[in-house]
Amino acid sequence: MGAWLEREFVESGRLPLFLCFFAFVITFIVTRTITRTIRSGRGPFGDNVSESGLHIHHAVPGVIILVAGAFLAVGASGATGWAELAGVLVGIGTSLVLDEFALILRLDDVYWAEEGQISVEMVGLTVGLLGLILIGFNPFATIDFDNDAAEIGGAILAIGISLMFAACTAIKGKFRLALFAVLFPPVGLFGAIRLARPGSRWAKRRYGTEKRQRAIERANKFDARYGPLATKVSNFVAGAPSET
Repeated sequence: MGAWLEREFVESGRLPLFLCFFAFVITFIVTRTITRTIRSGRGPFGDNVSESGLHIHHAVPGVIILVAGAFLAVGASGATGWAELAGVLVGIGTSLVLDEFALILRLDDVYWAEEGQISVEMVGLTVGLLGLILIGFNPFATIDFDNDAAEIGGAILAIGISLMFAACTAIKGKFRLALFAVLFPPVGLFGAIRLARPGSRWAKRRYGTEKRQRAIERANKFDARYGPLATKVSNFVAGAPSET
């Protein structure tokens, strides 16, 4: 195991990314465990509101840690030790911020509401993207500026086309696919050629009555098939939303 870690991450220079991924996942697990014990009235963290009624959400220290990690990463310039510490700080800070993504998006405390489940989705997508980058799915790493102009131009063109597919997928309302399309171009091509979600900008501007009805029917079938499973997974990870 140690030899594998040495070969795959230390020698390849990906140790900061690996530590970032590990810190991100562990921080999310610890954070959700603590918040769920607070919600159930158990554990040592129940009294988390000051006498003035101020409650500091964990996204606040998350932003501070994330900024500190980003500055350290820029200043470290790959220096051994500091770059790894920067990776850990970025992972911790990003996890704390994204765990309360829904609160930031809506400017309201919807952590335990149904709207708050988007935070779990964002964390899941981030884990997936970091995981893909960690195992080598990184199109931006294909550009070697030591090569000739033709090879560099070809790589930039390929990345541009991939980003175009990802943007088209996002405009069609398939935001999850769009994120993965940035790293895995076939996903973007699939999303770009399929029907748009009925509420997307693409559907509203380009679809007539017949095509929009087809989009609605397809979206309803997809949501009916996969929606309950996604809800069960979200409830298991984050806790079921409050009814009130």
